[in-house]
Amino acid sequence: MTSILFVCLGNICRSPTAEAVFRAKLPDSVQIESAGTGAWHAGEPPDLRAMAAGRARGYSFAGQTARAVKEDDFTRFDEIYAMDSRNYKSLLDQCPKAQRHKIKRLLDLTPDSAERDVPDPYYGGDAGFEHVLDLIEAAAQAWLDKPD
Repeated sequence: MTSILFVCLGNICRSPTAEAVFRAKLPDSVQIESAGTGAWHAGEPPDLRAMAAGRARGYSFAGQTARAVKEDDFTRFDEIYAMDSRNYKSLLDQCPKAQRHKIKRLLDLTPDSAERDVPDPYYGGDAGFEHVLDLIEAAAQAWLDKPD
């Protein structure tokens, strides 16, 4: 069984959205979770705006609550995707050397994209959440299309 962890800063916007999108698009045999590099929102549900945008496209956020990355995440998960370069660097700093190969930026899956980071929509308007969904949906399709 493949396991994937998605990571953003607070685990309330981008990474829960990635969790919802990938759960909907990938086979049930893939274990999918999300976390944040910070614990400010631990125990909270995803951002209401992120959920509204995702639900409008048919995604479920059921059962999701924010949590911080834990030390054992680096051994438990096969693939760890950071939403942006800042979180990528934070993960590399926390990760044991032997597990660093698992950490990538989500948009590394879409090398033809002009963007390398999934932008944080937290302080913006609804269009930011839609843009995040567009980027994550493209990454999910790229993950499905990648050769084994």
